[in-house]
Amino acid sequence: MASTILMSASGLVSFSAMAQETEAASEQSSESVEEEAQETSVGIGDIIVTATRRAENLQDVPVAVTAVTGDTLASADVSTIRTLTQVVPGFVGSRNMGVFQPVVRGVGSTGISIGDEPNIATYIDGVYQPESAANWIDLVEVERVEVLRGPQGITFGRNATGGLINVITPDPSFSFRGRGAFRIGRMRNDANDYDARIYLTGPITDTVAADFAGLYRKNEGYIEDLVRGGGLGDQQVIDVRSKLMYEPSSRFKVVVTGEYFDQDSTTNSPQPIDDNTAGRRFPGVILPTGPWQASLTDVPDLNLKRWNIALHTSLDLGSVVLDTTGGWMNLRWFQNTDSDATNIELGNFPATFNVESGSQEIKLSSSNSSPFQWLVGGYFYQFGGNSYVAPFTAPSPDEPLRGPILEPELEGRSFAGFAEGVYEIQPGLFFTLGGRYTTETRNFSQRLFGNLVVDDAEETFNKFDYKVGVRYELAPRTSAYATYGTAFKSGVFNMAALSDEAVDPETIDAAEFGIKSDPFPWLRANLAVYHYDYKGLQLQSKDSLGSSYILQNAANAKIYGGEFEAFVRPTDDLNLRAAVAYTHARYEDFTNAQGFFPRDDGGNSVETFDASDNTMTRAPEWSGSFGAQWGSDVGGGRMTVSGNLSWSSRVYYDFANIFSQPSYALISGSIYWSPDHERFKIGLWGTNLTNESVLQTIRPGALGTDGFYEQPRKIGLSIETRF
Repeated sequence: MASTILMSASGLVSFSAMAQETEAASEQSSESVEEEAQETSVGIGDIIVTATRRAENLQDVPVAVTAVTGDTLASADVSTIRTLTQVVPGFVGSRNMGVFQPVVRGVGSTGISIGDEPNIATYIDGVYQPESAANWIDLVEVERVEVLRGPQGITFGRNATGGLINVITPDPSFSFRGRGAFRIGRMRNDANDYDARIYLTGPITDTVAADFAGLYRKNEGYIEDLVRGGGLGDQQVIDVRSKLMYEPSSRFKVVVTGEYFDQDSTTNSPQPIDDNTAGRRFPGVILPTGPWQASLTDVPDLNLKRWNIALHTSLDLGSVVLDTTGGWMNLRWFQNTDSDATNIELGNFPATFNVESGSQEIKLSSSNSSPFQWLVGGYFYQFGGNSYVAPFTAPSPDEPLRGPILEPELEGRSFAGFAEGVYEIQPGLFFTLGGRYTTETRNFSQRLFGNLVVDDAEETFNKFDYKVGVRYELAPRTSAYATYGTAFKSGVFNMAALSDEAVDPETIDAAEFGIKSDPFPWLRANLAVYHYDYKGLQLQSKDSLGSSYILQNAANAKIYGGEFEAFVRPTDDLNLRAAVAYTHARYEDFTNAQGFFPRDDGGNSVETFDASDNTMTRAPEWSGSFGAQWGSDVGGGRMTVSGNLSWSSRVYYDFANIFSQPSYALISGSIYWSPDHERFKIGLWGTNLTNESVLQTIRPGALGTDGFYEQPRKIGLSIETRF
């Protein structure tokens, strides 16, 4: 039985364990790719990606991009885009309470305000996902995920200062097929973990097809509740997604997508780091003695509902293709988090967010074989939302909690036009030139205790970004590229402030050089190096009282580094992959940094200090991963054994480089067996096998320093059927 291999542009591999998985996916848009991969029994197959907004062989794309298919995501237990940390080098999936804060090559946002969009943009099937709180995206039925490292300010554009996450799901098929999977796992504190998924697709008429993807995921509380008993950290997720496709001919296609996502959880259960909390000053305090414990005044909440609708059309006009993509999102989010992370009532942070956004893109691109390939397009984005934010604190548990009750409102609109061309000057030598102009207007108002204090403050931001590049084919399966480009993140208002002034945009100038090579049929090796000039960083931190947040253009930065990735397939049955990333990220001219310095009696003193030359937060100097998969015919069926190791050097979470997650490694593995009929498989799997305590974020503030840990060791069984 041949195994199928799909390779990423930067060398990360996805394996499908059995030939029937290719058969099951034969109606997806990746059909031709999978067939190519099967043509040789030993060797690395090609994969087509859309990282540059056109379908290209990823080894020909002059961008550092990692494409990961659904099988690799499952084998490494990557169930959300945040956990891509385990398989993508240079990527850190950080969070603050319920806000997803991805970091690529040291570039990442820290804001939690509505409208404060991350500078690592997220797209699903070409639709921009603006709100950090809404981007707890479960990877239910995924064709692949592309992670683009480096600024993508031209063809994708919006707020892609440091990179981009592009999730591609399969279109419906005109052949009926389906998949069902169920997993059950066990963690500490006798907590069970359940995951049930189903995917169905098939024709309705000769020209209409539909699909349905459903997910139910539930984990019980693996965090020991030291106050009430039982567990915290539980989560329940329901995610249903469906597409309806109309395809009257090979030249015209319309796809309508709808999705509903519902999450109820207590995963925002922090615990003090090194007992650093103001609650330690008072009698009766209960402090955790190890990871995955919590002592909180109340049971926290982190609940959200999200609705998404998207419309895609594609019309092939012969030498050009007209594509349109529109999307709408509605988000309702509530969270309540203990501010001092103890059972002593010194502070909490309740907040409610209501956000709507919509976007529309029109793109015209060439589709012939001429030496000049081009695309032009226009983009419109509109957003609006309001919040209720009431961060309460008290100097002692004997005094009532008090703090500002803020009700900010924000709305805005953005227009952009973009164009990019690639010209083959001579055989094997390609020149790229692209540009994008963006104009954006934001309106902001703020109420304090129901009284209007900021009335319709308005700011407009205009920016032209560009990119130039050259790629040269050194040999038939080896090419080198060099690019230089710019990108920006729009200015934003601070929802937790009474100011009518927005912070300025942040900008980045980026140079990158890379080599992509398949020197032998069984080997792929890719290298990328880069240098960033990063200016006007929008940085957020807690204020001196610990009850609110400040947002400022606080620093410039210099970042340089590189990534190396390799894949080896020496035999039909053995696949190996490895990746390593180096990031040198330092602040420059950061003289007004908000510093938190531990007090002897618990909590932190808050002082402004000079953080110039300090390491940037959430930017480990070294990180990487290693994966292996081996298959063999055993017992009248096929057995597949796989493993994944991800590792990182120290990660800092404050400007003074005091609070950090030390270097760590996470190991996962699985063993699956499928009988000869190839429609069924059963397996044993495990994640965090060494039970490593890894902080996914650390939050310093006046009331103390707390954090959230990644999940502990989890062992389970899995069963899957395809039909």
